[in-house]
Amino acid sequence: MPEVLTIIARLVESQGDGLFCTIWLLDEDGKYLHCSAAPSLPGFIAQIGRAEVCAKGASCGTAVYRREPLYVTDILTDPIWDNYRDRVLPYGIRSAWSRPLFTREGKSLGAFSIHSREPRSPSAADLQLIENASDIIGIAIERHLNEEQVRRTEAYLTEAERLSHSGSFVWDVHRPGPAYWSAEMCRIHGRDPSQGPPLFEEDRSLQSAEDWAGLMAAAEKSMREKTDIDYDSQLLFPDGSTKNIRIVAHPVMNSDGDVVQFVGTTIDVTEQRRAKAALETALTEIRKSEARLRTIINTIPVMAWCALPDGFAEFHNQRWLDYTGLSDEEGRGWGWRTAIHPEDSQAAVDEWRDITASKKPGEGERLIRRFDGEYRWHMYRAEPLLDEQGNVVRWYGTLTDIEDRKRAEDRLRSSEQTFRQIVNSIPGLVSTLTTSGEIEFVNNQTLEYLGKPLDELKNWAVSDAVYPDDLPVVIDTLRTSIETGQPTDVELRLRRADGIYRWFLLRRLPQRESHGHIVRWYTLLTDIEDRKQAEDNIRRSEAELRQILDFTPQYVAVLAPDRDRTRLYANQMALDYLGFTLEEWQNTDRHEYIHSDDWERVARETQDKLLRGLPHEFEVRLRGKDGKYRWFLRRRNPVRDEQGRLTRWYSAATDIDDRKRAEQRLRDENIALREEVDQASMFEEIVGSSAALRGVLSQVAKVAPTDSTVLILGETGTGKELIARAIHNRSNRSTRPFVRVNCAAIPQSLIASELFGHEKGAFTGATQRRLGRFELAHEGTLFLDEVGELPAETQITLLRVLQEREFERVGGSRPISVDVRVLAATNRDLNAAVGSGSFRQDLFYRLNVFPLEIPPLRERADDIPVLVEYLVERYAKKVGKRITNIKKKTLEQFQAYAWPGNIRELQNVVERAVVLSDGDTFCVDQRWLEPKHPFESRLSDTTEKALRRLDADREKGIIEAALAETGGRIAGPSGAAAKLGIPRQTLDSRIDILGINKNRFKSK
Repeated sequence: MPEVLTIIARLVESQGDGLFCTIWLLDEDGKYLHCSAAPSLPGFIAQIGRAEVCAKGASCGTAVYRREPLYVTDILTDPIWDNYRDRVLPYGIRSAWSRPLFTREGKSLGAFSIHSREPRSPSAADLQLIENASDIIGIAIERHLNEEQVRRTEAYLTEAERLSHSGSFVWDVHRPGPAYWSAEMCRIHGRDPSQGPPLFEEDRSLQSAEDWAGLMAAAEKSMREKTDIDYDSQLLFPDGSTKNIRIVAHPVMNSDGDVVQFVGTTIDVTEQRRAKAALETALTEIRKSEARLRTIINTIPVMAWCALPDGFAEFHNQRWLDYTGLSDEEGRGWGWRTAIHPEDSQAAVDEWRDITASKKPGEGERLIRRFDGEYRWHMYRAEPLLDEQGNVVRWYGTLTDIEDRKRAEDRLRSSEQTFRQIVNSIPGLVSTLTTSGEIEFVNNQTLEYLGKPLDELKNWAVSDAVYPDDLPVVIDTLRTSIETGQPTDVELRLRRADGIYRWFLLRRLPQRESHGHIVRWYTLLTDIEDRKQAEDNIRRSEAELRQILDFTPQYVAVLAPDRDRTRLYANQMALDYLGFTLEEWQNTDRHEYIHSDDWERVARETQDKLLRGLPHEFEVRLRGKDGKYRWFLRRRNPVRDEQGRLTRWYSAATDIDDRKRAEQRLRDENIALREEVDQASMFEEIVGSSAALRGVLSQVAKVAPTDSTVLILGETGTGKELIARAIHNRSNRSTRPFVRVNCAAIPQSLIASELFGHEKGAFTGATQRRLGRFELAHEGTLFLDEVGELPAETQITLLRVLQEREFERVGGSRPISVDVRVLAATNRDLNAAVGSGSFRQDLFYRLNVFPLEIPPLRERADDIPVLVEYLVERYAKKVGKRITNIKKKTLEQFQAYAWPGNIRELQNVVERAVVLSDGDTFCVDQRWLEPKHPFESRLSDTTEKALRRLDADREKGIIEAALAETGGRIAGPSGAAAKLGIPRQTLDSRIDILGINKNRFKSK
């Protein structure tokens, strides 16, 4: 619209020299004009904005206000421009000729103005131009508004059809069939509005033959009689659903009077039909319910009534009629007044009118006459029934006989006088309160102490009767007591009449009637000033004691004598250790800072003492604020009063963690020592001086002072453990434990638990926590004998310990750091084990930092005489014999023998010979040193080391010959491993590497 008005304004401006136009439109409420076109005044619309329609609304606003043209010759002098002059002068406007714009019906649309830059009046041509332009602009604006109105009307109609479920249509009689369907018409018939109206056959297919025939008959009648159609039908959809519709149509006739079209609407009345059916059903039920309700109301043991919104009584139940002796007709309207006591009748009517006017529930007490003429007190209650708008629909009420209650109240008032006399004689401050907490009575002692009358005491909460610091707590406590109906105790300070505050204990108890409802509160105030002063003295003494305890170098706690041993106090030293405040300590579960392994033991040890109130002590681990546990010795002593009753438990805890750790370390070392003593061989020192042995001892001297891991290699019985002990004894760890583990002697399922320990419950049989060998060897040496027998999963854990120096117990989750030097020994070929995959390569390199190979006894023939002499002396002393001579032949035999079992075999032979010796000369049976089988003699000097020196084919042939000799048996005294003088595991490994099928040698 602004574009059209701008074009018109430019056309008008082109007709006059030096003239320029503005066009103004009226807003919807008719109060302001808004400038919509000012083509020759740039920025004018934004600057001026709007003009008020009033007597001083500039030329345009005033013209619309007066509803007549207004021609201002000079805006500088005309008062109607006072409010707008400063805003238009910058645009050079001096004269303004305005004409209001109207519709054909005379409705204001706005104003048209022509302006000049000079003060002057319009000429006749100017006036004609203004008139013509105003007519054109008015027509343009009115047309635009009409178009907008049509568009809005169409939108409203579409929305109205959608909301009312009604669609419009046009039916062509000659075609025949629908010529137009609205969008809602399509939706009612289950069609997409974009499809438009259906064909004749499509429309007919949605209705039954009976309904369609009836509709056609109604149409023929309408065309014949020129009347409207009003027909109910039903739509049948393919999915089985139905709709009830109402068709209303008006015939449209041509100039000859023939009906050519029907214009009408179709209304979806499905929901209306359903609602009507439901309403009829509901009305039927209501009528039945109303009859039942009247029967129920007439039988209930209460006088009930019902009244119209204005208070007109329309119903009294049978009990009311029987009580008053009035008929239903006599009680209707305002006839019920005759049943009210004459002195109370008018007040009852006035009160009832007030209640009906307020539209709120009401109640009261009235004397009502019984049929026999006796008046009795009744309490009435009236409740309004409101509709959704809050209007009263009915009043319902009841009457309850309270004659007995009124008489009881009279008796109660009489007894209250007696009660007051008794209360006034009590040596305490007594008061009674209503159910809401308002003071209704105080005894004389209260009035005398406070020095205030009862009226002032009723406002005690805002007076100086209660000490200001105590007032909020007292108010809150008493309010809570009234809300919950529970008795309460509270201590407060009350101001005496002379201005001195003294401490009182306030106790408040409720009085309840037979049904448990509170009818009154009783309050007793007892002077406790002396007790409070004594408590203050005790508190000061306790504060001094606590300061002393806070500086005490022990962890002190005070417990109550109850079953839970409620925690009352802990000194600052104890709180600092635990990392708690006093309140946190009191509310924290003891399980959180007492070690779980100690809880049951402590409870078991102390339960009887606590029940009997006896002093006792126990050791327990407590967790500090750093999360670590320390051992404490805790002593508890009972405190009793003068009557011997237990009043407190005092507990003092002394830190004994360093002592416990030292004891534990000593126990651990003793355990390790005992195990080592039990398992140690009889060798207490290394005997020999051969070159081979000296070479080994030289290496021991060099590696011992370091912390390097040593891998000791050698045949079985060569003294690998003695070498390990020698390394430990010459190391910096010699004063710390030496722990030995035989990896081959421990079942694979227990090796991890043996090395790393386990937690309680980690597996079946783990009834308590056990320290592993690594923990026992902390700061010392761990000797892993037969390390080549470790299972694969344990190898992984061992590798981690060697790399990171920490591990976790079996069943545990906390890493444990250790400082352990590891010495390992094996008689296996670890290179071959790595090749076969039975030993981890990375673990091998971790262990093989310093390999140390022990020579077999056959390579130390020079050491045999010395060893024999040493062993003979030891075993002779052991069995109580004295042997002073060793045959030279015996020594030669010993030096000539291959000793496949090395020193262990030598030890056994010497011990047997000493036991069997009768004199002082040592000798052996030569048969002991002879091969038992030809095969043994052939292989007597064939050891594990010798086998490794052979080529693969030769080694394979020797092993196969041994398997054939033993029938495929590997282990045992008569097995192939014993025949070859090598460990069973080594033989298994070589069989796998060389691809030997040992099953083919087994006896069938």
